Amino acid sequence: MQDILINWSPQETRVALVEHGAVQELHIERTLERGLVGNVYLGKVSRVLPGMQSAFIDIGLDRTAFLHVADIVAPFTPGSRPSAQMPERDHRGGAIVPIEKQVFEGQSLLVQVIKDPIGTKGARLSTQISIAGRLLVFLPQDNHVGVSQKIPLEQREKLRNRMQALIDAAAAADSGGVVPANTGGFILRTNGEDSSDAELAEDIAYLRKTWSRIRELSGKLPAMSLLHQDLSLLQRVLRDMTGEDTQTIRIDSREQFESMRKFGLEFMPQAADKLQHYKGERPIFDLYSVDEEIAKALGRRVDLKSGGYLVVDQTEALTTVDVNTGGFVGARNFDDTIFKTNLEAAQAIARQLRLRNLGGIVIVDFIDMGRDEHREQVLGEFRKQLARDRVKTSAGGFSPLGLVEMTRKRTRESLAHMLCEPCAACGGQGIVKTARSAAYDVMREILREARQFTPREFRIVAAPQVIELLLDEESQHLASLSDFIGKTISLQSEPAMGQGQFDIVLL
Repeated sequence: MQDILINWSPQETRVALVEHGAVQELHIERTLERGLVGNVYLGKVSRVLPGMQSAFIDIGLDRTAFLHVADIVAPFTPGSRPSAQMPERDHRGGAIVPIEKQVFEGQSLLVQVIKDPIGTKGARLSTQISIAGRLLVFLPQDNHVGVSQKIPLEQREKLRNRMQALIDAAAAADSGGVVPANTGGFILRTNGEDSSDAELAEDIAYLRKTWSRIRELSGKLPAMSLLHQDLSLLQRVLRDMTGEDTQTIRIDSREQFESMRKFGLEFMPQAADKLQHYKGERPIFDLYSVDEEIAKALGRRVDLKSGGYLVVDQTEALTTVDVNTGGFVGARNFDDTIFKTNLEAAQAIARQLRLRNLGGIVIVDFIDMGRDEHREQVLGEFRKQLARDRVKTSAGGFSPLGLVEMTRKRTRESLAHMLCEPCAACGGQGIVKTARSAAYDVMREILREARQFTPREFRIVAAPQVIELLLDEESQHLASLSDFIGKTISLQSEPAMGQGQFDIVLL
């Protein structure tokens, strides 16, 4: 069973998913970092540029947005049914019809942002609307059923047939038992590969309802209005994270509780019934020490209850997890000690992958086990824990070197990438040069500068620990260098500098 805790503030929304009293997942969304991609607007054509085969569309932002002729697909006019035809072409099937023959100044167009504004450039738009759900993408102006190419070829046709049957059933229910000619297009996403018919049907119903709402608003609201926005984290909690195992969804904001309830009652009534407004005096995240878990999830070392520990290293190419026994000596013999440590580590690693949202290739170095049955039990427990993850995972067996290779689908930035940035001193390497190495770099640089320039004095500006070393243990070498180049060398301590940083000032 699981509970969902939501801590809301105007600048940031934080969501913690708790299972059996332990935090399993963390989701964070910051208001200023939410982009516009996916938003649907009722835009107004402010200017058509035949020479650039483009148009500027006013969608109510500070700068007009940009629409290229290649992004015009079956323009939808408020009040009309969406067309399934492809972009208009000439009678020879050649170039797309010029933009000046497709749109005109003052025209209202339903458009979607496909690229955020950057610098002085406005947002880029398309008239091809696509609405993303949890498992599917809906293309209302299309009439094609597609399946992600990442799903194995032999499964695609079967999934496509299942999808078509569910789409026809939903369309028939909306049309009084008759399947219309255009039911809209759907693409099954990779994470929908193992979904049940009920889950797919629920996503189809949500997407069709969302599109109906967009069409309805397009006929009511004036031009330059926002008709649809990609779901916020609060709304995705109801759509993506809430399931049969969810007991409660508690949020500490009355205003956002009402907003979530209204959204839930319209689209996900079962999820809305689990919503609760948290009124306690303690911060909601203190209930399960969530902030402490966040701090731990940003560190390399993860301590196990038995006394063992994990070391998690995230690199550009992959993530490595090393298992160590540490101070655990509680079992009767060494084999049992290793087995119990690995068994506990298997559970902890699966949790850390979710908590830190680590994706891509993961290499786990369990402690070497001499018995085959121990290896099988550890691998079985690891796969069992991974099966609880909502994100798709795949784990192989033990390699000849005793490593377990696995993959976890990347869905968003890892927790560390979202909350942290590379250290200014070490550049993200996690190590810095010693003070002595930095001191020797300084002296080599002075020698190099002395061969090119002839100043009156060289001044070294460096971190306090480097300056202290040059004044003490390396003072004789510095004096010898000064005599050799025939110039005075002075020292200046700069506390703001990192240990490996320095400047040579020519005076």
